[in-house]
Amino acid sequence: MTDLRIAREAALLEGMRRGEHDAAAALYDLYSPMLLALALRICGQQPDAEEVVLDTFMQAWRDAHRYDASRATVAGWLTTIARSRALDHVRARVRRQHASDAAEQRHIDEPMIATILPADSALEHAEQGAAVRRAMASLSDKQRCVIELAFYEGLTHAEIATRLMEPLGTIKTRIRLGMTRLRDALGPLAVEGHA
Repeated sequence: MTDLRIAREAALLEGMRRGEHDAAAALYDLYSPMLLALALRICGQQPDAEEVVLDTFMQAWRDAHRYDASRATVAGWLTTIARSRALDHVRARVRRQHASDAAEQRHIDEPMIATILPADSALEHAEQGAAVRRAMASLSDKQRCVIELAFYEGLTHAEIATRLMEPLGTIKTRIRLGMTRLRDALGPLAVEGHA
């Protein structure tokens, strides 16, 4: 790495410390391709890798005052942040998948069915349970996970957000959209159940 490039990076980082958005944008332009490649190797999925890069630069913006040139180059510092964020992202995805897998092994229980399709008989209950299981399989992994945590484990929205390390608003939105999709997937059964 040339002295000129090191000086340019130091100047950009100093600009970030002072809250200069142009300096942050220039640093992003300089390093985002390299960090995206790293995040993609770790995460394996483009949307996840892009999120990691954004998280990296958000953390760099917040922590620019903590950068110590005697310990690492700017590239090394950003790479360390990106690697850490990518590994956190993968761990969170694994936790969500484990929670989803555990919930899928259980049978649909009374609270879930009653919320969507109140049943009048044991036969209706069994048929509706099968319909709900099919509808649940049509949800995205993230929607299914939060709905299962809410209904199978009885967790509150805040508890789900804490467990999955996601913002509370994101959890509420996933549950709302998932429940809407379930009702749409169940179609006439959902309407009959609430008539």
